[in-house]
Amino acid sequence: MRDLIKQEQFELEVLDRLNSGRFLGRMVFGGGTMLRLCHGLDRYSIDLDFWLLPADDYSSWFADLQDYFARFYDLRDAAEKHYTLVLELKSPDYPMSLKVEMRKNMNIVATEQAIAYSPFSTVQVFVRTIPLQDMMRSKIDALLQRKEIRDAYDLEFLVKKGFKADISRDKANRVLDAINGFTRHDYDVKLGSLLEADHRSYYRTNNFKILTAYLNEI
Repeated sequence: MRDLIKQEQFELEVLDRLNSGRFLGRMVFGGGTMLRLCHGLDRYSIDLDFWLLPADDYSSWFADLQDYFARFYDLRDAAEKHYTLVLELKSPDYPMSLKVEMRKNMNIVATEQAIAYSPFSTVQVFVRTIPLQDMMRSKIDALLQRKEIRDAYDLEFLVKKGFKADISRDKANRVLDAINGFTRHDYDVKLGSLLEADHRSYYRTNNFKILTAYLNEI
């Protein structure tokens, strides 16, 4: 867990630098790291994910962002793709590199305000975030596309918080199929490596019983 705690400190340091450099104004914080730092998701997350507010051109802004981060970190990767901008940052102060992924041209109808913080850091950052109902829709699509167990975990977290999935019976069945396809390696390694010991034990025994019960009722 020590490396994951250090990674969380790294995430908050980068958020704070984005704020100090006045880049956060165009960025909407999302993903599992947002759920953890802003809403208490009880699993660690190792990347930063954002949606970018609409703009005519992202290239010059992205170039400025690269120049800014190069003052503090080793840029292991910097790519402008069709749908995303991606940076990978490495610091001698932290054991793992940090990927920052920013999605372009998103249909952002609304945002919320939140404070990103961690019990392992003294840094707190005021951020614009993706509303949790939109996050639920995004996580459903992510689970169906990449079949990663962490997305199911995040969905169950949102169900526990009372959010509902506005999806068809067919789509609910596809989500259930994805959950049923998880292997013991998914539970023990992919998910287990992001959880504290007591949560690991629970999911080995119960899998996603709350989420699956909810999906079966749609």
